Amino acid sequence: MLTTLAGCSWLLSTEAREQTFQKRQSCLCLGLQLRNQQRNMPREIITIQCGQCGNQVGCKFWELALQEHAAFNPSGLFYYSMSSFFRNMDTRFEPPIELPIRSGISLIQSLEARAVLVDMEEGVVNQLLKGPLSNLFKTKQCITGISGSGNNWAHGHDVYGPQYGEAILEKIQSEAEKCESLQNFNMLHSLGGGTGSGLGSYIMEALNDNYSEVQCISIPVFPSKDDDVVTSPYNSLLAVRSLIEYSDCVLPIENQALGDILEWKWKNPKVLHYMIVANLLLHLTSSVRFDGSLNVDLNEITTNLVPSPKLHFLVSSMSPALRTSFPSTAGQQSSTFNQLFAEAILRKNQLIKANPLACTYLASAFLLRGSPSNVSDLTHNISLLRQRMKMVHWNPEGFKIGHCFRPPLHAPQALLCLANNTCIRSPFKRMKKAFKKLFRKRVYVHHYAEYMDLEMFKVALGSLEDLIEEYEAYDNSKMLH
Repeated sequence: MLTTLAGCSWLLSTEAREQTFQKRQSCLCLGLQLRNQQRNMPREIITIQCGQCGNQVGCKFWELALQEHAAFNPSGLFYYSMSSFFRNMDTRFEPPIELPIRSGISLIQSLEARAVLVDMEEGVVNQLLKGPLSNLFKTKQCITGISGSGNNWAHGHDVYGPQYGEAILEKIQSEAEKCESLQNFNMLHSLGGGTGSGLGSYIMEALNDNYSEVQCISIPVFPSKDDDVVTSPYNSLLAVRSLIEYSDCVLPIENQALGDILEWKWKNPKVLHYMIVANLLLHLTSSVRFDGSLNVDLNEITTNLVPSPKLHFLVSSMSPALRTSFPSTAGQQSSTFNQLFAEAILRKNQLIKANPLACTYLASAFLLRGSPSNVSDLTHNISLLRQRMKMVHWNPEGFKIGHCFRPPLHAPQALLCLANNTCIRSPFKRMKKAFKKLFRKRVYVHHYAEYMDLEMFKVALGSLEDLIEEYEAYDNSKMLH
């Protein structure tokens, strides 16, 4: 039975599938494409969704990823590129068996996501298992608790970590064993609560210990200053230390920045922020999932944008920010190709509250989806951006360019900008200020003392201050190009 989603039912009958398959197999153009795919066979990516926010973002990512593949693959064929995130299963057998990809292509039967779902409450994961995406996930991929982590990093890390850590690693190992060449883990979580921050930290530490050769990209959501979790400053500080020590690349998102983007063009307060975060992940992985003239492997992001182990925090922005995320904005006037690039580096489109143009770029990447009118348009716009961006002196040519042929669902073109920029200090300074304000009065500290040594707060604060200072060092005018 084919995994389907509303509007994404590719196949109608076995006979129709076979006819389509034979026709496509005989197509010379497709044959050339397949040979290219075989030479550049993608490597697998396992997505780890931790906590309520992580699973909500993950749910939207999988939903939109299926819609994208359906839009560009109406015949329902399973390509090598899809194997990065999905397995193609024959459910006529018990247990189901994975179908081989013949000559780089096969028929979709039932898709299974390469993912592990973790939450210490059952609600969100149960909704996934019972909802329209239910065929994508099996209970063997999920770990859930009942009572939650009490918005306490220490409870998630020091109680649920040891309690569930072995079971989580077993599920990750099970997914890894199904991969031919595991490339990296994508970690989705938030830092404000207890599970995404605490248990998420434990998982990152475990991945570092057990899969040190596999890259881990984290996409954490930072709480806003008026977050409804009063202990979020504690949780965020403790979790950031793990991001510094155990993640290879981090793309932080600030809730406040998401709210500002929505208010800028979209007045509906009920629109969920994880729609935008899911689209960030779609753009980031577009070159893995589709063909392009300048495909960018996820490992290339770290190689080109991370100059030293701890300076691995990247500022993200998308242009257009809304039309790629929400169908109801698709009718708005399209941005011109030149506007895509001009707007991508503006403060209003950043996924953190910071201004990269006022600070120093250590390196940057521009990942384009959809086709430019010609290659010269692409190079021309990059040249214009270079004139506006303050580059560090030892990396004046630190620009990585990616181009995926397939546009997003609701716009003809889109651009994702990733920047290793010293403006990343801004959210970290706000985090430090919020922590000190709360910790000065020792508010709620006794809840953490139940599970951890309170010296951890000082260690985490020192780690954050060192990171801020290291980024500040690159804003010295003598280091600018």
